Order: sequence, then structure tokens, then C-alpha cells
Amino acid sequence: MFTDKVLLITGGTGSFGNAVLKKFLDTDIREIRIFSRDEKKQYDMRLEIQNPKVKFYIGDVRNYDSILPALKGVHYVFHAAALKQVPSCEFYPMEAVRTNVIGTENMLNAAIAQQVEKVICLSTDKAVYPINAMGISKALMEKVMVAKSRDSDKTILVGTRYGNVMASRGSVIPLFVEQIQKNLPITITEPTMTRFMMTLDEAVDLVLYAFQHGNSGDIFVQKSPAATIGLLAETLRKIYQSNVEIITIGTRHAEKLYETLLTREEMQNADDMGNYFRIPSDNRDLNYSKYFFEGSKIAKPLIDYDSHNTTQLSEQELISLLKSIGYPNF
Repeated sequence: MFTDKVLLITGGTGSFGNAVLKKFLDTDIREIRIFSRDEKKQYDMRLEIQNPKVKFYIGDVRNYDSILPALKGVHYVFHAAALKQVPSCEFYPMEAVRTNVIGTENMLNAAIAQQVEKVICLSTDKAVYPINAMGISKALMEKVMVAKSRDSDKTILVGTRYGNVMASRGSVIPLFVEQIQKNLPITITEPTMTRFMMTLDEAVDLVLYAFQHGNSGDIFVQKSPAATIGLLAETLRKIYQSNVEIITIGTRHAEKLYETLLTREEMQNADDMGNYFRIPSDNRDLNYSKYFFEGSKIAKPLIDYDSHNTTQLSEQELISLLKSIGYPNF
């Protein structure tokens, strides 16, 4: 489905962009465009990849005039550009809005103007019942995508939502490993805290599944297992045969005890597609009676789909998963 096609990845120098390149470079795709504002990361990627299929575009999704020409001749977009760190977004919430919300609107408007065939927007579990600025901005990003999908006749807009991507840049696993290798205590916030465990390859597979099966305005979620932060720290210590101390420092500002991938309200309408859930878009316009005057009965009592009630990994399963993504990395 990507044969002779042109794909653009916003924020393409990040972990997700590198995983897409790894998966796609040996296929019959015609061109992959990396769009980002960090020239140093682009320089490093260019030196490492050295492939004529990969083209680099300096720009910022905050600037419509920089993304519009980069999308000329593009068939598909994977929109991964975002501010993702909870603390930085918490202290600079308008920066999160400018990148995650307005930047997404700029990208979608430019994609529609350039008649891109399909756009996949990447979201996060923190957008569900959000309690921090990063999650709130991502929740709004999803709403912008769904709203735009109602009016984009030629461009299909689809969303994906996933939990923590294991070993992605800035995530907790590289931090724990670095602490172990430096013989420092492992610092965890709360040992009973749970997080979804998803590999980078699975993140790419989710985007590809949404690409294949999504109607405009749909959001897709992968069913993912979870583990406690305490088990993750203990498991990494065992893998590296270390006896460093594990210290509990307490929950950080704007941090949840567990993450949710689907709300109970979304579960009412979600389609179970085996390994994935699909949240179908409500593509009616504002002028329908149920929005204002009529209601609908709740079909059945449902609960959220979260990292507390999903499948919990055992220590051995977590060891296998960590080894599959390259840990230990001596």
C-alpha cells in the first residue's frame, strides 16, 4: 500500500520516526520526508541513514507556511510532532497548546490544502481524563482532528492513542538503566503505579493498522499489557545483575497512579477489533436533536480500559519483553 508513495513524518527525528524508517526503508516506498525543527538531529539522522529515499525538511508545525510546501506531492502523513514531557508542558502550557493543538491544526489545514490522501495523528493515554497540560493539549488535538475530519472530503484523518512506548527517548527505562550502570539508586515515584508497556514496533504497527482500517475521524487503541513501576525496576535490576537500592521518591506533580486508554463513555461505542479498539467518529453536524434535546440510554454498564485493569505482565513476561527491545544493552 506504500509502493511508489511519498510519506511525510512530522517530528520525524524522534523515536517513532526512526522506527518508521527502520521498517520502511527496504520497501518500495518512493520517498520518506522527515519534517522537524531540529537541524542537529536531522544532521545526525542523515549521516546514519545515508539513503536517497529520505529527504529532510526544516520547519515547525507552528508555522503553516513552513509545513505547506513540505506537503506538496505527499500522499500520507504520520503526525508525531508534539511536546510530550509532562513537566515542561506543565510549566509552559501555552507552548503545549501552540505545538500540540495549533500546530496540529496547521498541519491538517496544510494537508487538506495539498490534497494529501491520509493523515494519521499520534495521541497518548494522557489525553484520557487529562490532569496535566500535556494531556489536555493532546485531548484537544484529538478533538481538532475529529472536527476537521467532518469537512475533509478528500483527506482522511485518523487518530491513534497509545501508552508509554518502552525505551523511547525521555522514557523511564533508559533512566533506570543509566542509574544501574552508574551504580546509582533507582528512583521510582510509586511502586504500585501502573503503566502500559508497548514497544516502538507495536507503536508503528498501531499506526499502520489505523492507516488500513480507519475511516475519517476514527481513533484506534491497541490492547496493551501493563506492569507496575516497582516490578519494572526490580526486573531491570535482575537483568543487569545489580544490587543497587530502589528508592521511592513519591508521585510527581501532575502524575497519575494509572493511565487510561479508553473512557467508559468511549467503551459504549467502541468496536472490538481483536488486538485493537476503534472509537468511531460521530460525523453528524451540530444541527441534530440528540445533541441538544434528546438523549440515549446507556446500553450497558462499562468500565474504563486502563493500566490497572488490563493484562498485568509477570516478571518473566516483562524480562522477555525487555530483551526483545535490546535490554540488557551492554
